Amino acid sequence: MIRKFIYNLGEKIRNPSLKKKYNFLKESEKWSLEKLEGYQLKKLKELLKIAYDNSEFYKQKFDAEQLDINEVKTLEDLKFFPIINKKDLITYTSQIHTNLNFKKTFLASTSGTSGESLKFVREENADSFNRATIQRGYSWYNIHPWDRNGYFWGFSFSFISQQKNKILDFFQNRYRIFSYEETALKEFIKKSRKAKYIHGYSSMIYQTALLINKLNLPKPLHLKMIKGTSEKIFESYHSEIKKAFGLDIISEYGATESGIIAYECIEGNMHLNMEGVLVEEVDGEIIITNLQLQSFPIIRYQLGDYISLAPRDKKCACGMNHLILEEVTGRIGENVYGIHNTYPSLYFYYIFKNLSKREHLNLNYQVIQDKKGVLEFRLEQEINDIEMTLLRDEIKVYFKQDILISIFTNVKLLAVNGKFKSFISNVKL
Repeated sequence: MIRKFIYNLGEKIRNPSLKKKYNFLKESEKWSLEKLEGYQLKKLKELLKIAYDNSEFYKQKFDAEQLDINEVKTLEDLKFFPIINKKDLITYTSQIHTNLNFKKTFLASTSGTSGESLKFVREENADSFNRATIQRGYSWYNIHPWDRNGYFWGFSFSFISQQKNKILDFFQNRYRIFSYEETALKEFIKKSRKAKYIHGYSSMIYQTALLINKLNLPKPLHLKMIKGTSEKIFESYHSEIKKAFGLDIISEYGATESGIIAYECIEGNMHLNMEGVLVEEVDGEIIITNLQLQSFPIIRYQLGDYISLAPRDKKCACGMNHLILEEVTGRIGENVYGIHNTYPSLYFYYIFKNLSKREHLNLNYQVIQDKKGVLEFRLEQEINDIEMTLLRDEIKVYFKQDILISIFTNVKLLAVNGKFKSFISNVKL
């Protein structure tokens, strides 16, 4: 009870509107698809008006395209509006911000792992809505936000930021780790024996599972949920994590700019957060409109991922009618340079997916390119000669003889700024 009191006190101070948002989301999760889309249209019209009336960037953008926001009658009408990208957000940050006054705001920033970091102001209402969305996902697993939890995430090394993190962790009954060192992982596992859930970087959760299984350490007995965020969840992660913790890892998909986009339900489907975001699939790319953020409007934003949406009529046994995100297939805009030609890094996704589906060969991989025409494939697992041949043959299907290949097995995969990336390019053009 004391933990619940401490959490509620912190929530009331930091996010006073969160409880109201959460109650709304628990009600709307029972809505029909038609009612959800009706709500989206209402919020979209509000957002377009706010952006046009209060954001210099959007007013100029819409006027240049001769767009009349009052002519938006359906969700489909959004396709006539221009698509923006990360470069736009960074270049025109001040012009995108609206001139509205909010009682309370927070400074939000992206990780910058793509090489471009963004900082913007997010109002309390939008911040609380995003946090309420996460809490709704927790509720599907019978978890309360004040339950004991372990967090695989980073620290800022500045003294002030560290103190701030310690305060936040205290209010959220959270302990965290940001190290692959065996000693640190063992301490984390020890603390996890009383935890109700663990969450954070998927690769670190996997490494912890490997250690538990390798050393036959006592398994946490009270876990109700293991949530991976921010990184790709490899097929091989599932069996290892299930063996170590007794339950499988689930996925949460989102970004700082967009908020939570999708959350995995107890039936294993990634439901779109339709009350918070409007998702379009354009030529296989995800385009996001954040329906709740008014201080820094995000309208038709090219997030940078390839995705696949499930058919509209796909039903989930959990009973929710929210549309389903079938899969996130990879990042956009990362090129692989051959001797003569250029290729999308998405090829790596298909190479290893094909091996998994056709040959039941599940590999944790990382590809590094330091110069044109040369690729280094790093595998966490050891593979035999037959499997090595299968991998080489599959790589040739996509790159032919245009790239020289070297494959290293049984190696530790690298992290960039603490975050795992399946493809790292150091090529300077």
